[in-house]
Formats: sequence, C-alpha cells, structure tokens
Amino acid sequence: MSYIKSTYLIVSAFLIFSICMLSNCADKSTQQTAGILIENLDETIQPGHDFYQFATGGWQELHPLTDEYARFGSFDKLAEDNREQVKDLIEEIAALKNTKAGSIEQKIGDLYNLALDSTKLNADGVAPIIQDLENIAALSDKNELSSLIPTLASKGVSSYFHIYVDADPQSSMEYLVQTYQGGITMGEREYYLENDEHTTTIREAYKNYIVNMFELFGFSADEAKTKMESVMQIETRLATAAYDNVKLRNPYANYNKMSVEELQTLVPSIDWSVYFATAGIPEIQTLSVGQKEAMIEVSKIIAEETLSAQIDYLQWRQVNAAASFLNDEVYAQYFDFFGKTMSGRLQPQARWKRAVSTVNGTLGEAVGQMYVKKHFPPKAKKTMVQLVNNLQNALGERIENLSWMGDSTKVKALEKLATFHVKIGYPDKWRDYSSLNIQTDSYYANIQRANQFDTEYMFSKLGKPVDVDEWFMTPQTVNAYYNPSTNEICFPAGILQYPFFDMNADEAFNYGAIGVVIGHEMTHGFDDQGRQFDKDGNLQDWWTATDAKNFDERAQVMVDFFDKIEVAPGVFANGKFTLGENIADYGGLQVSFQAFQHATKDAALPVKDGYTPEQRFFIAYANVWAGNIRPEEILSRTKSDPHSLGKWRVNGALPHITAWYDAFNIQETDALYVPVEERVAIW
Repeated sequence: MSYIKSTYLIVSAFLIFSICMLSNCADKSTQQTAGILIENLDETIQPGHDFYQFATGGWQELHPLTDEYARFGSFDKLAEDNREQVKDLIEEIAALKNTKAGSIEQKIGDLYNLALDSTKLNADGVAPIIQDLENIAALSDKNELSSLIPTLASKGVSSYFHIYVDADPQSSMEYLVQTYQGGITMGEREYYLENDEHTTTIREAYKNYIVNMFELFGFSADEAKTKMESVMQIETRLATAAYDNVKLRNPYANYNKMSVEELQTLVPSIDWSVYFATAGIPEIQTLSVGQKEAMIEVSKIIAEETLSAQIDYLQWRQVNAAASFLNDEVYAQYFDFFGKTMSGRLQPQARWKRAVSTVNGTLGEAVGQMYVKKHFPPKAKKTMVQLVNNLQNALGERIENLSWMGDSTKVKALEKLATFHVKIGYPDKWRDYSSLNIQTDSYYANIQRANQFDTEYMFSKLGKPVDVDEWFMTPQTVNAYYNPSTNEICFPAGILQYPFFDMNADEAFNYGAIGVVIGHEMTHGFDDQGRQFDKDGNLQDWWTATDAKNFDERAQVMVDFFDKIEVAPGVFANGKFTLGENIADYGGLQVSFQAFQHATKDAALPVKDGYTPEQRFFIAYANVWAGNIRPEEILSRTKSDPHSLGKWRVNGALPHITAWYDAFNIQETDALYVPVEERVAIW
C-alpha cells in the first residue's frame, strides 16, 4: 500500500457499530467459505517459528519466480490478472477500424498499436530523439539552461530537480509550486556514495551502461567515455547534496516557503522568470523549496561545471528517458542495467504487457472507466463502504481507550478520523483527455506529447482551490493510499478482489485481508508523518508536548526492532525509513482485528479447514504478502522502498500483536516470541 505525500466532530457514532456487518448482509442461502487456501500453507513449519513460511510457503512453491520478475507476490499476481482484463478491453478497441479522429477509441488504439509495432520501432531506431539531442548540443551559453531545463521537463525529461504543483502543506486548499530534489538516474543517492562490494559493482555497471548507450546513439567510444565522466561528476554532486530517505520523511524539513525573489538569491544560476515563463507557470509570488541544500548545489553545478559537461548530462537524461520507447537494441541495454543488474530479472516483460502499461499510464482513467463498468460490481462498493465504516469505528474506540494519549489530543484525533474523505472503486468524475493528441508518427513522440499534456494539466491547477475529488491512482490499480493533504483514504477497484477481498468469504478472511488494508491506510493518518497533519490536511502541530513525546518513544521501539532485522547477510532493514509503513501495518492489524471481533460477537464463526476464525484472520493477512524475491531485489528495495519486505511485514509485525499470540498459542520458546515489555504499543 502506498502513502501519498502530496507530489501527498467527536460523535457518539465511534461507539456505535453498523447493524449490518460484512457477512450479516450477505445472502444466508450462500455458504460462506473460509477464504484461505490450504495449499498456500506450509504446515510443516510451526507458526511461532516462521509464520511467513507457515502461511505462505505453499504459495511460494506454487508461484516460482519467472525470468521477467525480480519479485512476484500476491499484489503482482492480481496485477497480472488485471492486466489480462485490461488487455482484452484495449485490444477490442485497438482492433476497431476507422475510429473517429480525436476519440478515446482512436487514442487508445493508436497508442497501443504503436507500442506493439516492433517493425516500425526498429525501423525508426534512435531517430525519434536525434533532434532533441541536437537541440541540447546547440546550447551555446549557460543562461540558456533557464529555458532548456523546463522545456525538457515538460516532455518528461527531468534533470537537476523537479518542479510540481500540489496542495500547500500549510494551506491545504491552495495549490503551491514546489521543488523536489532529483537528477540522479540510479534513483538512490547511496548508489553514488557507498563503497560496499554490491554498490560498487552496480556503479561500475552503470558507467558501462552510459557508455554503451551513447555509442548506440552514434557517439564514438572516446566521446561516450567523456560523456559518462561528465554524467558521473554531476550526478554524484547531486547525490551528495540530496537528503537521504529518512530526512525526506520529515515534512517540516522539506517545506521552505519563500518568495520568487528569495529563490533567485538562493539559486542564482537560473533565471527564474525565464524558467517559469517557459514552463507555462502563471505569475506566482511564492513557492516551497523542498530541499534547500540540493537546490543550492544545483546552482553551484551550473556555475562550476563546464558547458560541455552540462550538455553531456542533459543528453544523457534525454537518452535514458526515451530508452523504453525506442528500438529493441536500445531497450535491451536499458533492461540489462535496470532489469538484470539492479533487480536480478532475467528477461523483460512481453511487449504487450509493456504496451498495456503505457496505455494505462497515459490514458488511465479512460481505461479505468471501461474497466469498472465490466469488472467492478456495485455490491462490492456497497460492502466496502460498510467495512470502512466498521474500521473507522474500531479505530475511534482504540483512540478513546489509549492510556498514553491525553484527552485534548484525543479530541483532535477523533475529529481527524471522523473527517476522513473515503474514496472507493473509481472517481465520481472522470478526467478529460480531449486535448491529448495521439498520432501515428512515432511511439516516443506520443510519450512526449502525453508528458506535455500532464504537465499542462498540473500547472493549470494554480489559482484554483484544491480538488479534493481528484484521484492519484487509476481504478484498475492494485494498491491503496492515504493522502495527508486531503485527509483521504482511497481503495481502487483493482485491489478489491481476491486475495484481498472476497464477497463469498466470511469475516475472518475479509477482515484479515482487505480489513487490514483499510486499517493500514487509516493508520497512515496517525503515523510518524501523517500525525503531523490536522483534520483539514494542514501541516500543523495538534499534539500536546507530552503526547508527542509518548508517541515518539513508542515509535522508537519499532525503529529499534526493525533495525535489528537482517534482510540479507550483513544487510539490515532501515527502521526509520520504513517506520510509517510499519506503524500502518501494526495499526491496521490492531484496528481490523477489533472490528472483526465486533462483527462476530453475536454470531461466532466456526472452525473451517482446521483453523479457528482468529487463526484464519492472521493467515489471510499473511497471504496478502505472499511472494518470492531475488537477492538483488532485496538489496535494491532495502535502499529504496519505504515498505518493509513482504516477509517482514508478517514476521516483523505479528510479534507485536497480542491477539496473534493467543490465536496460535505462541510461547516464549518460539523464535518469533517478543516479551510483552518489548512489544510496540501505539494504536
């Protein structure tokens, strides 16, 4: 599940649970299933020794990694099923003849067919970006960077930093221009700065990748090597100045509102009046500079590095941005580094899968509108609304009963919970794609136009009130999110399927699976980041000093616990980086189990398939995170992913849940046992 950082009445109802609970509303003539599949378990393992292996070992055996995957889990399995459904929808459209120019059908069909047309892609070769490379090479003065950088960015070629429009963290109903550090192709600063064997190997492979790619675009070996050195010099400087992932989680450290005049003084190497005019940003008075040190370094790089080095760097950013949309030879180099070297995958996805992903990413809500019409029954949305309400009630109860939180903070916490904006299935209004121009000239030309369309859409928000009904995921996405700026939780239609949600299964399964997902997203509103935003989505301290101290002390228990988890030989989890997601997993389990108890208190569920309802709750939860993963991907995700690895979202979370100990009779002699006084106790 995702936490979207905008880029992210105290009522007696909290104590009144819905009369119509999940299964109580179902047709009793239909026998409800256990939901869990026995073949997914590995019953040779004791639950208290390794619950992840016990609950998902069978799934792992049944779903071995194929060459195209670095990690394959329950999310990926459902995403694959969804992709097949979306493929069928798209191919029906792509097969249509003589579609009306400018229609959604024409746009979807032409884009999909271009993505599939390997003959044209290979005939076009690298030609679609040669003019772009020449335009960069024509740079004659560093002053021209003030217009070139935003021109490239509008087409999807980011460089030294990002500029975007989102809700003002301290005035959530107003849009604000904001900057964010960027410009490093390997994504994580550690790849440029650390010197362990694995990181050094990747860095050297990256250098070879740059050289090989430049040669494919017609540069000599010597030219390619010189360009690589320029890229490494600039990207290493950017990485050195960048905030690490832990500091990026501090919303106050990443919010620096200032006037445009102050920005000009801070970053003098860019003429910001030229930059904003070129970008199409209306005249603005203020903006937030996300990571000041990174932006200061950008100015120094532009001033101190040679003009030819800037050209080399920008050409590289153009080459790499286009690599997925050009001929097979270029894509093979791209996959060899990002797929094989960084993640351990052995072969790329089939072309049709990449084509579906492109259409989804470009015309996502248009595809989503068709998807929900065919694959998302209204009764599923109705049941989810009911379930969300039950989880809100349970979280409200838990907040009221907290011993470590004072009454004044509880009042505000309950107000925030009561004002959650809940989005389920699909948006009430759909995005208009009429101004997106899809042509048959080249695949990459359409990608550039799509990026320009999205850029214009984003900047057009300025001067308008924040649209709280905007969705940040398409309906067909297998995920969920919480956005603190709008205090919203969102559950797209794509995730509301097995193994997360099953209309035919009983409460034990659904509360253990989708119930925990719901509780997870709700808890994000009260994790180490989300708790700093009030009920209106403003970055504002609404905690008493004592309550904040109590929270931090309890959160530190979780940090320390995860810091000790060895994910690979000599490599440990990052408890601070993953804290928000770990708190959300913990909170989701606590809240959903309490809601599950309320839902079944008057009609206890029977033992099914040899497991009690309480046991099936936790087995269902574990199966959400079932999966296999390559060693390279473990190392990559430990650097880059704020979520703990799937195994540790189970084996790291459950030892802090008292109900799990009771359900499986976990004893002090069990490997996963954690003494009561050492367990996390927050929500």
